[in-house]
Amino acid sequence: MILKRIKVQGGIFDETNCYIIKDERTNETMVVDPGGKPEKIEEMLKAIKADLKYIILTHCHGDHIGAVLEIKEKFGGKILIHRNDEEGLKNPDISLTDYIGMQNIIIDDDARLDDGDLIHLGDLEFKIIHTPGHTAGGICIYSEKEKLVFTGDTLFRGSWGRTDLPTGNFEDIINSITKKLMILPKETIVYPGHRKIYND
Repeated sequence: MILKRIKVQGGIFDETNCYIIKDERTNETMVVDPGGKPEKIEEMLKAIKADLKYIILTHCHGDHIGAVLEIKEKFGGKILIHRNDEEGLKNPDISLTDYIGMQNIIIDDDARLDDGDLIHLGDLEFKIIHTPGHTAGGICIYSEKEKLVFTGDTLFRGSWGRTDLPTGNFEDIINSITKKLMILPKETIVYPGHRKIYND
């Protein structure tokens, strides 16, 4: 597996972690949360000779979707998001694009994800974990074999995502973390939507 992290600016908030994951045997690749700076993401995709299969969004906020349309246009790939966040791809009151200083972005997803769905890139397998709280349709993307999880804005080092935004809910995010993420094996490396990666 090849895994790259690119810090991209999507609006006025902190840089967003965009992840590129590639299966080395098949070159099948997915991009997680292309929040902005499409040229940086495109450069990396070309450098690793990616065959882009999926653009997966951990949730619908503008700072995680800002470069989706440009990446899709140049590299293809299916846009995937949890069904409870699909409306946010078309509604700026939910995606908050205006609030964070971005132009309105209207995205049509290609397929909607549910809890327990499996995503395959060649020999790699990822499980979708529905983790509502930051948004109603927030997800984490877990690989048991690779011992890692992409948590979007559900979980950061020592904290979690805001719950005071549209469709957010504090009780939901605490339940998501305690009942779905804290039960993962201790050695699992956490790749969050913002800030530093951690595994302790």
